Amino acid sequence: MTSSSPVKGSPESEAGGQFEYFGWVYHLGVNKIGHEFCRLRFLYIRGSRLFMYKRDPHEHPDIKPIRRGAIGHTLMVEESGRRKVNESDFYVLRLYNRLDETKKGEIACATAGEARKWMEAFDHAKQQAEYELTRGRSTRNKLNKETEIDLDGHRRRVRHYAHGLKKLIRIGQGPETLLRQSSLNVNIQTAGNLEGDAGDVVEGHEWKCVRTVNGVRVFEDVAGFKDGKVVLVKAVGVVDASADTVFEVIFNIDRQWRYEWDVLTEDLELIDTLDGHYDIVYGTLDAAYQTRWSSKSDFVFSRQWFRGQDGTYTILQFPAMHKKRPKKAGYRRIKINPSTWEMRILNTTAGNSKCLVTHMLEVHSKVWRGWKKNQRSKFEKTVPYALLSQVAGLKAYIGANPAFSNESSSMLLCSKNSDYSASDGEFVDAAEATDEFYDALSSDSSSSDEDSDKEVECDKKVRKMRLKNVSWAIAGFSRKRTADPFASKELDTSVDPIALDPTQYQGSMRQGKDGADGDCWTSPDGAGFKIRGKTYLKDNTKIAGGEPLLKLIAVDWFKDDGCINNIALHPSCLVQSEAGRKLPFVLVVNLQVPAKPNYSLVLYFAANRPINGSSLLGQFVDGTDLFRDSRFKLIPSIKEGYWMVKRAVGTKACLLGKAVTCKYLRQDNFLEIDVDIGSSSVARSIIGLVLGYVTSIVVDLAILIEGREENELPEYLLGTVRLNRVKPDSAVPFGI
Repeated sequence: MTSSSPVKGSPESEAGGQFEYFGWVYHLGVNKIGHEFCRLRFLYIRGSRLFMYKRDPHEHPDIKPIRRGAIGHTLMVEESGRRKVNESDFYVLRLYNRLDETKKGEIACATAGEARKWMEAFDHAKQQAEYELTRGRSTRNKLNKETEIDLDGHRRRVRHYAHGLKKLIRIGQGPETLLRQSSLNVNIQTAGNLEGDAGDVVEGHEWKCVRTVNGVRVFEDVAGFKDGKVVLVKAVGVVDASADTVFEVIFNIDRQWRYEWDVLTEDLELIDTLDGHYDIVYGTLDAAYQTRWSSKSDFVFSRQWFRGQDGTYTILQFPAMHKKRPKKAGYRRIKINPSTWEMRILNTTAGNSKCLVTHMLEVHSKVWRGWKKNQRSKFEKTVPYALLSQVAGLKAYIGANPAFSNESSSMLLCSKNSDYSASDGEFVDAAEATDEFYDALSSDSSSSDEDSDKEVECDKKVRKMRLKNVSWAIAGFSRKRTADPFASKELDTSVDPIALDPTQYQGSMRQGKDGADGDCWTSPDGAGFKIRGKTYLKDNTKIAGGEPLLKLIAVDWFKDDGCINNIALHPSCLVQSEAGRKLPFVLVVNLQVPAKPNYSLVLYFAANRPINGSSLLGQFVDGTDLFRDSRFKLIPSIKEGYWMVKRAVGTKACLLGKAVTCKYLRQDNFLEIDVDIGSSSVARSIIGLVLGYVTSIVVDLAILIEGREENELPEYLLGTVRLNRVKPDSAVPFGI
């Protein structure tokens, strides 16, 4: 069992202030002759530099990297989901330059947890690159991004945060022969949310606990289905394992695994994979749930999964049909209940990972109410009851296996005195390492190699890696902004405000009159959203959002065969009109929806005064793209609509710049943000589901800038919009 501890090095090493991540991954790609390859590689991230080895450099200090490159602020890391490679499932990360997608590469991990940790590692490297670019170095050093961080400068606050953070962090297990053990022990605070803080939107359901079965609570929604034919119910249990591990157990269709906890299914078979986050599964029921008229029953269902930025996993399960599994003689084809799984991390102590597992589904109201009153016992022999019981089976199965519940960190934080650390000369050799990291990943890593040892292939022994969770003990690397007595005033109060009347500005989507109106927009207040309060850094307290700072004055709903960018520069755009040019400031948010044709939902938020340049909003408007990416948040909320869509969209705030590609255009009196939803396979999957129900849903969106320091709290909402049952056919062709 491995454990972790902060480094206790010399003052010189502590002043380095850099994170160092390393671990085994699979390098995927196509070689020069067009053959796909899968190579086991040791990846090393030091500061904003990436290195790739054939062997662990800690075990072989003289080994040279076979690939190396710089990680810049234009890096995007997309979770491409599960992919079968050489008959085994991997979790693939796609890395590309958001300004030039020809620069790209792929790495793969054995588990979803390891993939998540590598995404966080690359994110820290991007922050490191931003810090290097703001250190006031020469133009050449800024372009090369090769210099070590100098903490002797004048930015005292940055030095305070970076002091003592030089760490070597192993991600994942790798080959057992290369996995080293640490004798150090430390308590690790697992990041996550308490059960009562599951989202950033006021809950629309009213859940009531009606039963407790085998340590699992069963709830019903008493608000949404009082007079309906179906009741929304859920089973909730605390499982002594990480969300990563529970997700792997639930998603695994291997018969030996399922028989340990799943009382419903006899066998499951993967019959098709649509993308890394969407597949189709065929299954048969256990004999206990067969009817007297049929001894065999089968079903087909789809699975969509995604992981939120807070580490929460969600699985959506819908009944489905597939040509590979038509109805067959002797079997009764049943329609499985639509259901969702959610695995959310709970705050806990080191070595005792816990997550909250929720399984939600629809149940016929008549059968459900009879079971509640104990007048009928047949419900306990039904498929819905078996689905709810899966949570109890999962909880018991994991609790009986210490390998799951007592898992510890798969990373090593190594002292420079006790373990190998590459020399500074190797990492900052600008003559040899000026390429971007994409170039290091885009070709077959078995070529151009000084190491003549036999290639380590992606064989079955290596691929069959045990589930291990990677817990982290790293502090956030953040940049404090200078204290300013006017920091809380986002707008320039020395200028008289102007009146903002939405009727003076015309958009292609009309403004609605009331909640019953359809195919329109309105601007709700912020009471339905939860944002960080003044004391959030101390107690995680969130407060109801108030009135937005900016006023929504118009909405455009466009369609086009291509992707619409830089809308604010188009002559017919509101911003270019005579009234638009007189506005002190306009924030244009262009949500690019991938479909056939493509859609653009364009929101125009106006300020009644000029922006205060020293405020947080001023830093965002005139700051770097990396700063904008790290702070721009969107909170979604489905107010009315199918509950499965609500579960897919979620209620957690999302940092858009980390989830999808965002491009920024700052000119004159406006800032345009083009949000490419199609740049993420997860976002494409979710928006595809939403478009199928868009004419029957009411969705609220809130945008804001994330507050991370005391003088940036409490947060405030930049703007809000409510979209009432929008019709895709009402979109206007762009440019007409």
